[in-house]
Amino acid sequence: MSIDKNKVQTQEETGEPAPVDQVEERVEAEMELIEGRAKERVAQGMQDKKLEEEAHREEEDALKKLHEKTTD
Repeated sequence: MSIDKNKVQTQEETGEPAPVDQVEERVEAEMELIEGRAKERVAQGMQDKKLEEEAHREEEDALKKLHEKTTD
């Protein structure tokens, strides 16, 4: 069995992202989520409401990114 090189399409030609790139984006979103949660806990310990609210917003943004990456 041989492969006809004229009929082969690359990911670049189809516009399809490589699986490794998809995983990388998801891992980055997960890391942002972990960072936001840690920041929120530190803010709670310091009793810093402003920092806690900022961390909560970051956590929500990371959750949205993660949801987008897992549903693609």
